[in-house]
Amino acid sequence: MIKNKTDRKNVFILGISSDIGRALAERYLRDGYVVTGTYRHKDSVKTLLGVRDISLFNCDVKSKSSIRECLRKYKRLSRPWDIFISGVGSMEPIGRFFECDFNKWEESIVVNSISQLRFLHEIYHFRRREKICNVVFFAGGGTNNPFTNYSAYCAAKILLIKSCELLDDENKDLNVFIIGPGWVRTKIHAQTLKSRLGAGTNYERTREFLKSGDPGTDYQDIYDCINWGIRQGGEVSGGRNISVVHDPWRDGGMSLARKLRADTHKFKLRRFKNSDKQKGLQ
Repeated sequence: MIKNKTDRKNVFILGISSDIGRALAERYLRDGYVVTGTYRHKDSVKTLLGVRDISLFNCDVKSKSSIRECLRKYKRLSRPWDIFISGVGSMEPIGRFFECDFNKWEESIVVNSISQLRFLHEIYHFRRREKICNVVFFAGGGTNNPFTNYSAYCAAKILLIKSCELLDDENKDLNVFIIGPGWVRTKIHAQTLKSRLGAGTNYERTREFLKSGDPGTDYQDIYDCINWGIRQGGEVSGGRNISVVHDPWRDGGMSLARKLRADTHKFKLRRFKNSDKQKGLQ
């Protein structure tokens, strides 16, 4: 029996205080993992405080010094990670591009992409080196169409999507992919509800979703989809943008896996219908 936490699988969740991050942490703990996570406000992780096999660190991803301090403390654990999941995200500022405070717009790009990549850049050195490790990000709205009035959030997520492909191409010791969770009942929707004028039609759409009986994407589905991508490995999921709701990964997902192995362009950022000679890029 393995008793040493260093020898057990470790998942690091950046933004464990998010609703999705906390739900994933609970499931990984249930399945025997050691979990490490970051939070901004301690009261947002009170249900995880004192839980066995979990270590929590304060970190404000907007601050380079906070990231450095968090990683300094993590290094002292001597606990190499097997899975890195980033659950950080903010939809603000919400509104038309030229009506947004550009400083807040820029900050949103940092929070939703740059800071997450910075964190990965530093924590990469603390991975479990004798195996292929897994890196998972979350995509957002606007992948296939404009996400009107959410330009910073959308642009940052597109940067993450392309970064997954770049990292997958450059690093054969990592399986890097990004998950589109769909509509999930999380506290991030409060940002839209308090931006009634800026959100445009998405205000009513969000309000109706939250009022309805629609449960949205189940946390267990998100967890299972992530683990499907991990099990399939880089040949299938590496560099891809996988939809929890719309892609046929359930029940083994063998047909989907075959299609992804056969076409390295699928589920990646490409020009749509560029030419008849590039049908593989559609």
